[in-house]
Amino acid sequence: MTKKSFYQHPNAIVETSNIGDGTRIWAFTHILPKAIIGAECNICDGVFIENDVVVKDRVTVKCGVQLWDGITLEDDVFVGPNATFTNDRLPRSKKHPDTYPTTLVCHGASIGANATILPGITVGANSMVGAGAVVTRDVPQNAIVVGNPARISGYVDTAVHESLSIAGDTGQKVRELSVRGAKLHHLPLVEDLRGALIFGELGQHLPFESKRFFVVFDVPNREVRGQHAHKELHEFLVCIRGSCSVALDDGVSRDEVVLDSSTIGLHVPPKLWRVHYKYSPDAILLVLCSDVYKKDDYIRDYDDYLEYVSKEL
Repeated sequence: MTKKSFYQHPNAIVETSNIGDGTRIWAFTHILPKAIIGAECNICDGVFIENDVVVKDRVTVKCGVQLWDGITLEDDVFVGPNATFTNDRLPRSKKHPDTYPTTLVCHGASIGANATILPGITVGANSMVGAGAVVTRDVPQNAIVVGNPARISGYVDTAVHESLSIAGDTGQKVRELSVRGAKLHHLPLVEDLRGALIFGELGQHLPFESKRFFVVFDVPNREVRGQHAHKELHEFLVCIRGSCSVALDDGVSRDEVVLDSSTIGLHVPPKLWRVHYKYSPDAILLVLCSDVYKKDDYIRDYDDYLEYVSKEL
């Protein structure tokens, strides 16, 4: 008999032979015959894994988790205790769909304890699902989602810059961010008995000549907007009422800017991935653009963006 290359606790039931080297399977786990388990995984007590399941390398599945047909966990995924996956949108006793939706947890993602993942969801690479979150929609790469229903609360490894602190520093006209080329510009404020006025002049405050503008307002429920990059377009963002946040990513570094002062403008140069979110109910965001709308200038898929900027680095 060939010696097993993985550890199986005496009280575990392992019916599959598709298990990689160095994997450890603990007590009261049950794995069905067609499941595929990668190398160096840690499958903890009381886990159940159905047939049409793929668990790739270095995955940790904590106690009390069930992985149903249609679920794939990519490399280095962490699944916390009692996290719940579902695979049937309209479950009925004794009635089964012909096929189950594919649920994909991408490499490096973490799912917190007691979170619930609805069928057919993709949890993006390196993202984090908070404990108890109910995930009803796809989770973008690097996003942190919490709540019921789960909403984006931040992005991993992202420095947050409060624009109000910059607005108070009148001696600093421009502040560079860690993402490539992005800058915060302080805009002059004039106040008297008649009210307040903010202005910007080309070359002194505005980094490019604007050929188009648009205004974002009445965004419901702090929804996420943006989620794209431009190949050539520059943008200059000013939140003229309320507040919103802009997460920027150059493929290496990430920054988040809280635009909560109309005296701060954010210059977003080309080739940066951006996400707008955390809009307050009264938020009004003004965006100046260096060119007219061109559909081909957009990159709307993050993986496509990473491939595009990798050629620039």
